[in-house]
Amino acid sequence: MPIHVILLVLFGALLHATWNAMIKAGTDKSLDASLISAGGAVCALPFLMFLPLPNSAAWPFIGASAVLQFAYFQLVAGAYRAGDIGLVYPLMRGCAPLLIAATSGFILNETLSTGSLLGTMTICAGILTLAFEARKGSGHAIRLALANACVIATYTYVDGVGARVSGNAVSYTLWMSLLPPVLLFTWAISKRGAVAVAMHVRYNWWRGLIGGGGSIASYGLALWAMTKAPVATVAALRETSILFALLISVIVLKEKASPWRYLAGAIIALGGLILKLG
Repeated sequence: MPIHVILLVLFGALLHATWNAMIKAGTDKSLDASLISAGGAVCALPFLMFLPLPNSAAWPFIGASAVLQFAYFQLVAGAYRAGDIGLVYPLMRGCAPLLIAATSGFILNETLSTGSLLGTMTICAGILTLAFEARKGSGHAIRLALANACVIATYTYVDGVGARVSGNAVSYTLWMSLLPPVLLFTWAISKRGAVAVAMHVRYNWWRGLIGGGGSIASYGLALWAMTKAPVATVAALRETSILFALLISVIVLKEKASPWRYLAGAIIALGGLILKLG
């Protein structure tokens, strides 16, 4: 994988960790997730007129991705409510690239080099190591996290292929971002009522714009990278967002880090080095 692709994917991983930390710090995870999704759509709108429309072959992928993104945000909020983030987040983000690496050969007919496969497995091992630091958790939280790992793997495939057939990965990303917030807010209003949702938006709109901009940029960089390198490799490298999340938790949020976190960080860094050398 070229060094410039690796660096851009790592920057996207940093953005991903940042907007996840914003949800973690928020008071209402479901509505904050919806706001960030909406913020991504708002940030995308001004750029649509300057980009070509995705090829017609990409529109079914855009529709499927919207439904999967809706499920993703709902499962993220549900899993964070049910269990410790130290258990939930590594399982969600760590199992997804494992699923992709295990299936990309017969789904996309991609062949990973020995170095890429070893780097992918090393990063996944580092991510899953974080689960050992969790002292609290429930079967329900684990089931939600594993279900979301399947959703993440599925939309990675959908969007990876969709970006390739769209003719323009950036255009695909921006158009793909428009429908999920419509679904999320329709669902929120049906469950909470328009007044409660409007009040939350009134006081937290800035969270949506900042997090949404980071979210759309992060995913756009990943989809662009998938047009330049194997989907499984990009998906694994993107999960280094957990390493950035660990740094944010210690430096910014002043959380105590267990030895498992430091071990996981070292393993993830090693996996990134193996990917570079492979």
